[in-house]
Amino acid sequence: MTATEAPAPVTFESLDPRTGDVVGTHPVHDEAAVRAAVARAASGAAWWDGIGAAERKRLLAAWRAVLVRKLDDLAGVVVEETGKPIDDARLELVLAIDHLDWAARHAEKVLGRRKVAPGLLMGNQAASVTYRPYGVIGVIGPWNYPVFTPMGSIAYALAAGNAVVFKPSELTPGVGVALADTFAEIVDGRPVLQVVTGFGETGAALCRAPGVGKVAFTGSTATGKRVMAACAESLTPVLVECGGKDAMIVDADADLDAAADAAVWGGMSNAGQTCAGVERVYVLDAVAEEFTAKVVAKSRGLHAGSGGAYGPMTMPAQVDVVRRHVDDALARGGRAVVGGAESVHPPFVEPVVIVDVPEDSCAVTEETFGPLLVVNRVPDVDEAVRRANATAYGLGASVFSRARGEEIAGRLRCGMVAVNGVISFAGIPGLPFGGVGDSGFGRIHGEDGLREFARPQAVASQRFPLPVPVTSFSRSARTMKALIGLVRVRHGR
Repeated sequence: MTATEAPAPVTFESLDPRTGDVVGTHPVHDEAAVRAAVARAASGAAWWDGIGAAERKRLLAAWRAVLVRKLDDLAGVVVEETGKPIDDARLELVLAIDHLDWAARHAEKVLGRRKVAPGLLMGNQAASVTYRPYGVIGVIGPWNYPVFTPMGSIAYALAAGNAVVFKPSELTPGVGVALADTFAEIVDGRPVLQVVTGFGETGAALCRAPGVGKVAFTGSTATGKRVMAACAESLTPVLVECGGKDAMIVDADADLDAAADAAVWGGMSNAGQTCAGVERVYVLDAVAEEFTAKVVAKSRGLHAGSGGAYGPMTMPAQVDVVRRHVDDALARGGRAVVGGAESVHPPFVEPVVIVDVPEDSCAVTEETFGPLLVVNRVPDVDEAVRRANATAYGLGASVFSRARGEEIAGRLRCGMVAVNGVISFAGIPGLPFGGVGDSGFGRIHGEDGLREFARPQAVASQRFPLPVPVTSFSRSARTMKALIGLVRVRHGR
């Protein structure tokens, strides 16, 4: 180190985004510390896998009970580090607990040995598939839902028999530590769920660490690409859940009261910091005026701040993104029917609803991640679907229609769709959650989520030898002639 270089920080502070007050101090784990955590996790994984599915189910149920008992304490940590209202933090925990319960109860059935029919040609074999844990899963979590989102990986990875090293966002490290502490109570401190804290380099070190069997990442598309690049060096598989520019389609026969309520909740709750919320609404001309009036009425009743409907922007830099999107939408001809440029007053952003925004505005093309709702009129459902799909993202969507909701849903290029609801798919533990395109790939939740954290192993066991060997150098021409004849009879018609 030269005389002008400052030493790397060994700790960092977690701040309350509402006030800037320090709420915690945490270590900056360097590469050596991350590698040590992964090495400890490997020993924890051996124990955790070895106790068997039934005992894991019992211990995960015990963890669930601890989380329920400490729900308000954990919610308090979430509020301190994100600024969201206490009941929003409680709801996040309730959903995470429900998913943990589902994963624990279903893991053995979903991942247990499964018999496979061997077919006529290999009828002398007994075939099966088993699902084995990777060993150590690295989880890199976000700050917007610091419990619910990472638990979609942590709970399912643990249920599948893996140990986990969790790197929470640098904005919400205390939430990650609190989760790990509750689990440590259940496993007598064994290193099955560990937390490493720090900034981007800590996450990169987790991607590079020898012994990590798979990495599950949630965050921005740009960071997801860097995670993939780091994991590519060692061919470590990844699960990547990135952002979205989720659309809502409101058909002419929709329940407009329900649609407006869902649009406002999906766009404004959690200060709009929801990857699978609502950022764009395409409403048919026939009901656009009435729908927009209902959205305006509901949005004007909301306020950000202490005692408000939602809290601050958790990440300070996101305020500038919201401001830029609002300014661009207005400069390009959009009309603000709720709020406007004056709504942005850090660290809070009041609700903004803008109509008639050009489709090439950054308010339509880029993820805003703030309480800005764009409402555009369309002549018909075909145009609504075309515009909804005209994005590199493909995470979630919502459709309001009495007669053809599922039909419209089937035409959308995205991972999840809520019909006559909003974000409902995330609350159903049995449904897979994930996207396509710039929204990432892989799935958490449901059976797909359990299998995401296990590697399939195919086993073929010979029950008796064939009277005429096929896979042997003793095979005769006569044997092959008989085999080809059998194939022609069975498959050639």
